[in-house]
Amino acid sequence: MTAPFWTEGDPIADRAAPDGPIETRWERRKFAAKLVNPANRRKLTVIVIGTGLAGGSAAATLAEAGYRVRSYCYQDSPRRAHSIAAQGGINAAKNYRNDGDSIYRLFYDTVKGGDFRARESNVYRLAQVSVNIIDQCVAQGVPFAREYGGLLDNRSFGGTQVSRTFYARGQTGQQLLLGAYQAMERQIGLGNIEMFARHEMLELIVVDGRARGVVVRDLVTGEVSTDVADAVVLASGGYGNVFFLSTNAKGCNVTATWRAHRKGALFANPCYTQIHPTCIPESGTHQSKLTLMSESLRNDGRVWVPRRAEDCGKPAADIPEEDRDYYLERIYPSFGNLVPRDIASRAAKNVCDEGRGVGPGGLGVYLDFADAIQRLGRKAVEAKYGNLFEMYQRITGEDPYEVPMRIYPAVHYTMGGLWVDYDLQSTIPGLFVVGEANFSDHGANRLGASALMQGLADGYFVLPNTINHYLAAGPFDAVSPEDPAVVEARAQVEDRLARLLAVDGDRTVDSFHRELGHIMWEYCGMERTDEGLTKAIGLIRGLRDDFWTRVKVPGTGEQLNQNLEKAGRVADFFELAELMCIDALHRAESAGGHFRAESQTPDGEALRHDDEFSYVAAWEYGEVPTLHKEDLTFEYVHPSTRSYK
Repeated sequence: MTAPFWTEGDPIADRAAPDGPIETRWERRKFAAKLVNPANRRKLTVIVIGTGLAGGSAAATLAEAGYRVRSYCYQDSPRRAHSIAAQGGINAAKNYRNDGDSIYRLFYDTVKGGDFRARESNVYRLAQVSVNIIDQCVAQGVPFAREYGGLLDNRSFGGTQVSRTFYARGQTGQQLLLGAYQAMERQIGLGNIEMFARHEMLELIVVDGRARGVVVRDLVTGEVSTDVADAVVLASGGYGNVFFLSTNAKGCNVTATWRAHRKGALFANPCYTQIHPTCIPESGTHQSKLTLMSESLRNDGRVWVPRRAEDCGKPAADIPEEDRDYYLERIYPSFGNLVPRDIASRAAKNVCDEGRGVGPGGLGVYLDFADAIQRLGRKAVEAKYGNLFEMYQRITGEDPYEVPMRIYPAVHYTMGGLWVDYDLQSTIPGLFVVGEANFSDHGANRLGASALMQGLADGYFVLPNTINHYLAAGPFDAVSPEDPAVVEARAQVEDRLARLLAVDGDRTVDSFHRELGHIMWEYCGMERTDEGLTKAIGLIRGLRDDFWTRVKVPGTGEQLNQNLEKAGRVADFFELAELMCIDALHRAESAGGHFRAESQTPDGEALRHDDEFSYVAAWEYGEVPTLHKEDLTFEYVHPSTRSYK
């Protein structure tokens, strides 16, 4: 089925990836790439959008190499990027525990964890580079947890049977971001990076088929301006806030990548969204976001629900051991509570659908640390998870040292993003995409502690080696502010802002966003169906039309106007949401975070159809989107039924 929702175009291929032995592909690609001599680097300018782990590390590394860098973020400081919220850890194939880990095993676990919907070349490179990240961060002074003897400590995350996750209590993202931030600030102090905080990218400037700049809005004064360069790097994060309620910061949005998509960058696998199994359950309609409880807690916490629905109203302490169902340990004995996120989330949904959920509305399961406290002692548990326990207590008013935590799945991460080749270049020459903003490494499901790994791998080690190849052809012809493409891009932004302000309707931006999020969670969330997705597309289109006739954006564009900021972002979410549902509708299989109810095994597990869907779905923007398929080939990790039992 295609019409009326999409058409199919020519296939697409990654022509930057070398062939031959996978172990040497990255080294051979680096050697084959053209270089830019140090004197010429000073003549080249790169714009970086976003200052999280991918953007901050990329900006710092490119500036250190001698390029002129201009960096933009919408936050009031680069260190406020959402990477700071990551809790649990970062993976690396160091094998410090001597438990059988290796680069190949990390590669294998990631391909399998992604349900065989990722490129082998990219994933193997990620595993190779992972070992360098830890050395880089330790040299920066990142305070990773250490064992009593002073050696770096590790813990386990979902989808693995080894301990390869390096961590800094429950605030690993913050410590890693501060490392990238201080490297970036050093380059700002040296004059190699110009930093523009409180600026939001609202359009990509494409001149003669190349990405040459951006249109930005100063969020304090409202001034719209243009900036041109030799290349543009997008490191603007994921799009989980399309669901309204997610673990993402409220400012996280899709606008930078969506504007690039509208200008010709293909968007890959938008339906691949990750639902994280350990989040604090929603407590009411007053909430504007949800809170993550780190996956690391599943190292020592045991997940359970009552065996009988009639016990769900009882306090946890009143339910005896024999009446508790430790369902992950029961269903998946090999991995237990550390199954991958998509599997743990669906299992939680299933027991709640059976009427055995706990807490308000029956939408929760217990994460219990009683055994860990008895086995290790309270002080040891505090040392590992103290800040997470404190956060939980502040939000819920319950003491997890005394009663089990209540958790429920929530939107957390997006595996989809702009399509990139092995060099991290999009289908627009000169536009590079790093971190969560691209689609490249995780397939249909990301393993825990791999987001930080990918962000820093892209920023510190991959992009600085591949962007050289493109920039070696520069400096490119200067682009004037009066160039027709620049003038047109700026006019598009100004017209769009004016249109949003002119509606002057009777509904708030947040009311539209919340309703859109409800549609997405209901029909494109943990379980999807042909009927539901078709209905969702109609609902989204109707709500989008309503938005453009009824939204109320008070104030003007020449001032600080957060309603105007949100309105622009929600307008882009409407278009993205429709494409997500179309992508989910076309992919009539279950894979990773994309679960189609029509495609499951007799025992309720995801059922892939490799003969039909072993490809990347790369979408071209249009009133009717066009699907371009990139076939996936597996030479090393052959697709099999993904089992964690």
